[in-house]
Amino acid sequence: MGRIVGIDLGTTNSVVAVLEAGRPHVIANAEGGRTTPSVVGYSKDQELLVGQLARRQLVLSPRNTFSNLKRFVGRDWDELEESSLAVPYTVRANDRGQVRVPCPVTEREYAPEELVASIIRKLVDDASTYLGETVEAAVVTVPAYFNDAQRQATRDAGRLAGISVERILNEPTAAALAYGFDRSAVRRVLVFDLGGGTFDVSLLRIANGVFDVKATNGDTQLGGNDFDQRIVDWIADAFQKEHGMDLRRDRQALQRLTEAAEKAKQELSGVLTTPISLPFIATGDNGPLHVETNLDRSSFEGLCPDLLDRLLMPVQSALRDSGWAADDIDDVVLVGGATRMPMVQQLVRTLVPLDPCQSVNPDEVVAIGAAVQAGILTGELRDLLLNDVTPLSLGLETVGGLMKVLIPRNTPIPVRQSDVFSTSEPNQSSVEIHVWQGERQMASDNKSLGRFRLSGIPPAPRGVPQVQVAFDIDANGLLQVSATDRTTGRKQSVSIQGGSNLNEEEVTALLAEAEARADEDRRKRNQIERRNRAQTLVAQAERRLRDAALELGPYGAERQQRAVEMAMRDVQDCLAQDDLQELDLCVSGLEEALFGLNRRLSVERQSDGRPLQGLRNTLGSLKDELFADDWDEDPWAAPSGPPRSRSLNRRDSDPWDDDFYR
Repeated sequence: MGRIVGIDLGTTNSVVAVLEAGRPHVIANAEGGRTTPSVVGYSKDQELLVGQLARRQLVLSPRNTFSNLKRFVGRDWDELEESSLAVPYTVRANDRGQVRVPCPVTEREYAPEELVASIIRKLVDDASTYLGETVEAAVVTVPAYFNDAQRQATRDAGRLAGISVERILNEPTAAALAYGFDRSAVRRVLVFDLGGGTFDVSLLRIANGVFDVKATNGDTQLGGNDFDQRIVDWIADAFQKEHGMDLRRDRQALQRLTEAAEKAKQELSGVLTTPISLPFIATGDNGPLHVETNLDRSSFEGLCPDLLDRLLMPVQSALRDSGWAADDIDDVVLVGGATRMPMVQQLVRTLVPLDPCQSVNPDEVVAIGAAVQAGILTGELRDLLLNDVTPLSLGLETVGGLMKVLIPRNTPIPVRQSDVFSTSEPNQSSVEIHVWQGERQMASDNKSLGRFRLSGIPPAPRGVPQVQVAFDIDANGLLQVSATDRTTGRKQSVSIQGGSNLNEEEVTALLAEAEARADEDRRKRNQIERRNRAQTLVAQAERRLRDAALELGPYGAERQQRAVEMAMRDVQDCLAQDDLQELDLCVSGLEEALFGLNRRLSVERQSDGRPLQGLRNTLGSLKDELFADDWDEDPWAAPSGPPRSRSLNRRDSDPWDDDFYR
């Protein structure tokens, strides 16, 4: 099996890691950062921007730059909370109730999975560059409380990125793997994972390389961005009260508010008060308007009591499901940048009387755990065993709209469960199997995963036919459902294809489109790389010319310097005319000219190391130009040199011209 990388696909930032020599390592991106902003955008030239490049245009082009996409993956429009829609770009529903993100500059709409695929593709490309080989497989993490549709949508995003998603791994479980993969002691661990857009809590027992997940819970619509939004609303409400203008209605102003709120939240983790300054945020009747205020930590905490309550309930529920008491916990692992907030850490201490573990990086630990899981899959790590659980109950709809649970939440996976059902009407020839996921008693209050029909049931009185329905969950947490008529043996099965924003036909079409455009994309990339190479070479040539002038004087290597200057002009002309065919020839010419200049510099350094050599060359050459008929001895020449004569003028004594002078 080839190399498999671990990817933490986050709401705010994403990270990629790999296992090398039995140890996980985070891979820096092309910009040099260890985390990549989960931002996708399009420039005015319709160029795709991902990561830091996209983040830079958030304020300038908010309608064409997309962040917080993870909250929309695998969700229908009617499932979204109002807070998720508080973004500077447009989010709407199509005619099938699926989430779509319009992009004005490209004049088309995107499913969230398409945009997320661009983030995965960048992470994989950066990993391929680092490893020196093509990466075609990955372990991708998701929030533990992601339902089946969201997991399937994440897998679809991986397919659109051109990679094989070998395993869908829960983020808290990944963090536990990173924390405990080299520990042998028996520990009971609580993983508290508060990311930018999701919240999870998991309880695990770690012993001798065996990771048993006992319970998991969470909220996929709660994260650090919700705390940012409280600051945004606080600033906007105060501004509206003073100036009668709602900044949230202006896209650029909203993006500036969001960035300022995030910065203030981060700073308040280390200081008690922080200034917020947003000059020229709007224009009023009397001129420009500004935001100048201060926010202290206590005021910030006073804006968020209900958010802290929402963090409290999943932890209590997970403890109850596991059968553990708070005193049974040995370690607390904090995951996600939002856990740096003092009020969050204090909340954890009130739940579990322990100081959180500080030995892991909250921003990188999930990706490291994913790399460990990749090592398990490839066989590089053989002494680790992971037993995960399904986060939500799975069942089907029965008479009266009730939900019959076949697999309760926190059941270890992989798992297979079945039950026998019958018809509700006499002579019923078919039954519809409607699969749901959730914890509510009424099926309609839960998440619909899909439905299919089993036909060909022989006529019989009500309740006589027997239909066996089986649920299979694999190690990725993905579901397959089958139904069998025990009388005829007729069977119907379906893999629940979640990701309600893209059906299989759309995924196939997008893959075909990507393949069709692959040649064009490679051509554009090649053109950009050729231009970049030429520009880099020109900059290098300018530096070498300066070095030559300092060491040899302006006339010390006149022939080689002139050749470099002429080749530089040729390259710059090709760049200006965008003549890429001629550019390659000119670049080759510049490389040859640089080689000659470098060789001359090398020879001069080896043959003459006397001090003030560059000054001697400069003044000596200048003297020859000004006083060509003055045959006085050169004061800079070596004392032992032969007497000078017109036939032996210094300008002609070029050691490279062997046929004239030796």
